[in-house]
Amino acid sequence: MERLVGTVSRGIRAPIIREGDDIAQIVVDSVLAAAESDGFTLRDQDVVAVTEAVVARAQGNYATVDQIAADVRSKFGEHTVGVVFPILSRNRFAICLRGIATGAKKIVLMLSYPSDEVGNHLVDLDLVDEKGVDPYKDVLTEEKFRSLFGYHKHVFTGVDYIAYYKEVIQSCGCEVEVVLANDCRAILDYTKHILCCDIHTRERSKRLLKKAGAELVLGLDELMTAPVDGSGYNEKYGLLGSNKATEDKIKLFPRDCQPVVERIQKELEARTGKHVEAMVYGDGAFKDPVGKIWELADPVVSPAYTAGLEGQPNEVKLKYLADNEFAHLSGDALKEAISDYIRHKDADLVGQMVSQGTTPRRLTDLIGSLCDLTSGSGDKGTPIVLVQGYFDNYTK
Repeated sequence: MERLVGTVSRGIRAPIIREGDDIAQIVVDSVLAAAESDGFTLRDQDVVAVTEAVVARAQGNYATVDQIAADVRSKFGEHTVGVVFPILSRNRFAICLRGIATGAKKIVLMLSYPSDEVGNHLVDLDLVDEKGVDPYKDVLTEEKFRSLFGYHKHVFTGVDYIAYYKEVIQSCGCEVEVVLANDCRAILDYTKHILCCDIHTRERSKRLLKKAGAELVLGLDELMTAPVDGSGYNEKYGLLGSNKATEDKIKLFPRDCQPVVERIQKELEARTGKHVEAMVYGDGAFKDPVGKIWELADPVVSPAYTAGLEGQPNEVKLKYLADNEFAHLSGDALKEAISDYIRHKDADLVGQMVSQGTTPRRLTDLIGSLCDLTSGSGDKGTPIVLVQGYFDNYTK
């Protein structure tokens, strides 16, 4: 009988992960237990994904406020630190900010406006237009910003992030001055020692600041790249991708993930005979139409994945074929013509009209986003996701 179901994404429940747990074994055992419980079987090219959060927990990859502060002091000394373009997030940045402020005597906090890099708004863009402000050129003091726009709370969190971040810094005994701008070089009027806190634009910010005469430019990816007083670390991403663990501790982005995904793949093949793909995923890359947040606060969607997930989809648009090449056909004849076209499609469809409207993104970004939406970030208890049928097409 013809299979009528395409892609299926299942959240897989797992035990609460603790430091020292064998995360690869837990993933394998949880997927196989779910298969037995729910009566499904694994197939070749299924994708087993595990969230970065539990991988980092199993690794014990944590850092405290004091450990972050020690790293900041060692790198910035007594200088005023320009903290440039942090995202607006209690979960993602507030604890990092506490560590930075604990390690510094004064911070000049420069926020982008009307929103941060991932779409969290300080003020509505329409109001910026109404006030005649040019966000590309105008540098605003906190006082000027308040006189123009007043006090605004985030649409989802209900937090005034200017006030909140100031309070965080001052609570650490650190002096603070707030500036709002969108040209990172504006910070050089206040200090020449800069910590770039942007995620996806960090390399550009560093380049511009260095060229403009900054004396020291580091990014969040250059803090906590090695152990500090017994802390965790991430040699590639530093503080990027970290999350709040407690009021005094963050969980860092996991490290050494490649052996984890390769072992998951190997163990599942040994126990089922099926060649599955495996990946570690973090934030998905998608935009919320109401809050305008586009979610990706991690440096990458997937820090590690098996070889079969390399590349991007190579797909044709069915409706294009139905409306153009095969507009004269219908019913079984149309189905067979489209199926035959798919079976014989070119190995690389980039630039061809028949592929227009398909999603030109990496497989790991697409599948990781699907997994993030499936597992959620709350109390579902499904840090593992099984995706089946993703590589199927109309002919399968």
